[in-house]
Amino acid sequence: MKITKDMIIGDILDKDETAGKYFLAIGMHCLGCPVSRGETIEQACAAHGTDCDALIEQLNRHFEGK
Repeated sequence: MKITKDMIIGDILDKDETAGKYFLAIGMHCLGCPVSRGETIEQACAAHGTDCDALIEQLNRHFEGK
């Protein structure tokens, strides 16, 4: 699975809920909220002021190891 900035956070967590730790590590503590079911990684990073590219890189390394 290749993660991109336009992917919905909820879809990623549906594939592997353990990926949530990468979102939590950068301050996205609202993974269970309804917004995460329809928000892209890029939108969430913009809202939280975090580096989207760095998060995507971590997520892709995570899924490559699966």
